[in-house]
Amino acid sequence: MALTDTRLKNLKPGDKAYQESDGGGLFVEVMPGGSKVWRIRYRLAGKQEKLTLGEYPAYSLANTRQWREACTTLAQRGLSSMALKRGDQIPDDTLPEVTALASAFLEKWCSQTVARVKAQEIEAKEANTVEAFAWRWFAEVAEPANSTPRNIKRVLEKDVLPAIGTKQIVDVTVDDVLKITDAIKARGADQMALQTRNVLKRLFAYAIARQKVTFNPAAVEAKFIASARSRDVALSSDEIGRLLRSIYQSSMKRALHLLILCMVRKGELIEARWEEIDFAKAEWSIPGERMKKDKPHLVSLSRQAMAMFEELKALASGSEWIFPSRGDLHQPIAHSTLNVAVRALEIDVRDFVIHDFRRTASTHLHEAGFNSDWIEKALAHETKGIRGVYNRAQYADQRREMLQWWADFVDSQIEEGRKVIIGRFGKAYRAA
Repeated sequence: MALTDTRLKNLKPGDKAYQESDGGGLFVEVMPGGSKVWRIRYRLAGKQEKLTLGEYPAYSLANTRQWREACTTLAQRGLSSMALKRGDQIPDDTLPEVTALASAFLEKWCSQTVARVKAQEIEAKEANTVEAFAWRWFAEVAEPANSTPRNIKRVLEKDVLPAIGTKQIVDVTVDDVLKITDAIKARGADQMALQTRNVLKRLFAYAIARQKVTFNPAAVEAKFIASARSRDVALSSDEIGRLLRSIYQSSMKRALHLLILCMVRKGELIEARWEEIDFAKAEWSIPGERMKKDKPHLVSLSRQAMAMFEELKALASGSEWIFPSRGDLHQPIAHSTLNVAVRALEIDVRDFVIHDFRRTASTHLHEAGFNSDWIEKALAHETKGIRGVYNRAQYADQRREMLQWWADFVDSQIEEGRKVIIGRFGKAYRAA
């Protein structure tokens, strides 16, 4: 016979404890001292468990029946209410069920479990953010499979994670991907936009394999991201002169001039520190962490390059950076600064991009008859086989002679028909 509040109130204590059932394993135990304690029995995996809730009337008949239904449902799902009350770990696949049963009553009864359930939900959610999943993919797939994983890491840190790192990976849309690539294109880096799209495409392919998402938002055709630019054309002698004469109207003239003289990549120059320049030896030692192949690189500096570094040193205002930011001397200029400076110029040179400096130097040095190994080493390109055994000072004397020839060659192109005043860099070094 089911219990009622009237009957519960009228239960009197005896010499010994006795029980009154409400059905379904739920009963109240009347103690000799007069307390009335709710308990339940249920079977789990063939064994009986008995659990105590608390005293009546602190726990009402209605709440206690809700407790019975919750315990019964959980037992049917193979979960022990006794284990939940202890705060044992909840299997991930049962989280929705337990959460659904976590009513206001259950929060009182097993607050430790409910708190753990919520913590597990938060942890599961955080594990599926783009940032958390991206680093999982990087560690498990990208880093072991790539010879230059640092480039992928740079893509994630610079453009992807600041934009969508906190989003759930399942919520990322095609529009999110296009906003990232459009922002990269806006700073004049079409090729980087394509590279970033490729990284995202591989990341989401892995997410599909792990059943985190059902479609790849980065599977956008490359032609909708950017047009791949041919990298087969170098600037002619005449174009070098026109370009440098135009560049000397820019506030970034020394940086752009040094790019072509030193044959380094843009990132290697703008993040350079004064500690890397040896003025006595006329050498620039670039640490491996800034190089594409993660190996340190030694640049022999021509007289013209040395003169520019001397002038830049006087302008650095004590900053550790060779090209400090105008707004913060403790930071280098932004990666987009040189691209913005070039786009602001009226350049009568076809489809020029900053990377063309390196190809142009390589082309003219080969045409002048310089040894290919010297050129490749100056460009920090890795040579395969026994000839590629690494030594950052390899061909140092030959490279110094070659880079001085190149600086003089560039000077001669600037001199031809120039209409702007350009500093006569290197003259004092020639006389020394």
